[in-house]
Amino acid sequence: MKFIDKSKIRVVSGKGGNGMVAWRREKYVDKGGPAGGDGGRGGDVYLIADENMSTLMDFKHKSVFKAKPGENGASKNMHGAGAEDLYIKVPIGTVVRDVKTGNIIADLTEHEQKALVAKGGRGGRGNARFATAQKRAPQFCEPGEPSIERELFLELKLLADVGLLGMPNAGKSTFISRISSAKPKIADYPFTTLIPNLGVVKKQSGDGYVVADIPGLIEGASEGVGLGHDFLRHVERCRFLVHVIDTTAENPLDNFKKINLELEKYSERLSHLYQIIALNKIDSIDDERKKVLYEEFKQYSEDVFMISAVTGENIDSLLNFMGKKVDEIPKPEFNIVVEEDLDAYNNDDSAFEVVKAAKDTFIISGGKINRLAQVTDERNAEQVIRFQNILTGMGVFDELKKLGIKDGDTVIVAHLEFAYYADEFYG
Repeated sequence: MKFIDKSKIRVVSGKGGNGMVAWRREKYVDKGGPAGGDGGRGGDVYLIADENMSTLMDFKHKSVFKAKPGENGASKNMHGAGAEDLYIKVPIGTVVRDVKTGNIIADLTEHEQKALVAKGGRGGRGNARFATAQKRAPQFCEPGEPSIERELFLELKLLADVGLLGMPNAGKSTFISRISSAKPKIADYPFTTLIPNLGVVKKQSGDGYVVADIPGLIEGASEGVGLGHDFLRHVERCRFLVHVIDTTAENPLDNFKKINLELEKYSERLSHLYQIIALNKIDSIDDERKKVLYEEFKQYSEDVFMISAVTGENIDSLLNFMGKKVDEIPKPEFNIVVEEDLDAYNNDDSAFEVVKAAKDTFIISGGKINRLAQVTDERNAEQVIRFQNILTGMGVFDELKKLGIKDGDTVIVAHLEFAYYADEFYG
């Protein structure tokens, strides 16, 4: 299975149902009064972390997710049903960004942790809600709130306690296969590991910790050379690193320095992350070379282990030490800025546009305005007057005056068309 750790999706919440204009009609009951029900709430869209997922592969085949709208209100004060919320499963370790703003809006690090990414629209109120002692027969209702549409960028950062680093063919895959049940592909050529491998290591206490075998880094990885650049992000959340060195290489110390330089270029945090040095393949070198390499690397770390992942030599000692360090070093904390005001991601619903389509004709459009027009009956004077009052409050007629509208000119909003008379309607 191909490892996919980046994806882009589009989510759309459910639109709220419209309210209803209706009247109570019963035999022998005069003037039964308003009986229009409210619209139902549109479905919310959530992302939820699932420990059973390991990649973002699912989003390669489906990238658009839409929640259902709420039902419209009905007569006899019957409210429309609210829609079910939509839950989208993502792997643990998924960081969610809003494409439009670039802000991080969620960081899902625990199983079943969820984040609301698009809130469903509120249902509109029916005319029964607007009845008062002074206005017993309101002729209008509210439209439901619109859906929220967002484009999201998903980035998976594996949550491992320990990261294995090393040049290609340093023996990391062999090492992780020996210390855990992970079964990575192993062969005697560079770049055998094309995807990160995760393994769970059991401690003597009985609990375990996660080790990630990151694909081999090479010089220039931080600039995109080789495979390492694609996977360096997966190292950022580790407690510490185990740097696996191939002691049979021509210049092991030079390889060690090259990889640490790439870490420094990629991230300041990575450059300061604690490292255990594991000098691997000691079964293939003589005692004199072992001594020379050990002394060389001791200058760079107090914690140097001479191991053989193939024969298992000194593996237990290294594992015991790693287990102690897992207990000592806390999980890194990240200051993730999460946007709380989800409505800010909705298109500006109060925004409108006025276009002079002809010498005496003006067309008005906008999210809120169009929704209000949908529930306005042009044959009902009370509804039309209320609609015009709302336009006045929104500043629509101030904009019309700036564009030079005159008495008798035509104003068009969606299916509504009426003549403009400043003295009659707008003062």
